[in-house]
Amino acid sequence: MTFDEYQKRALTTVISQNDSFKDTLHWVLGINGEAGEVAEKVKKIIRDKNGVISDEDKLELAKELGDVLWYLAVFAHDLGVPLDNIAEQNLAKLQSRKARGVLGGAGDNR
Repeated sequence: MTFDEYQKRALTTVISQNDSFKDTLHWVLGINGEAGEVAEKVKKIIRDKNGVISDEDKLELAKELGDVLWYLAVFAHDLGVPLDNIAEQNLAKLQSRKARGVLGGAGDNR
């Protein structure tokens, strides 16, 4: 499955408020909320399991990552950007940074 195929299928599960502002806010807050759930699960693995990630933990983390992906796909569509394009642009940016020796550091335009 390509990212664009995923994006198209994800869109079939969207429930819209039919309010552009509210929908956009929902997608953006959803990305943050689900990413926070990933972080929370990892925090508890570190705190309670000495950082050892079990197979069950991996399954639960994968579910949360799937939720992050869904919100990313829907928000990208909201912006009018195919998810495949986002993935390609991101890899090109990172490959360029690696080639120039600037993967570390700060700022988006390095």
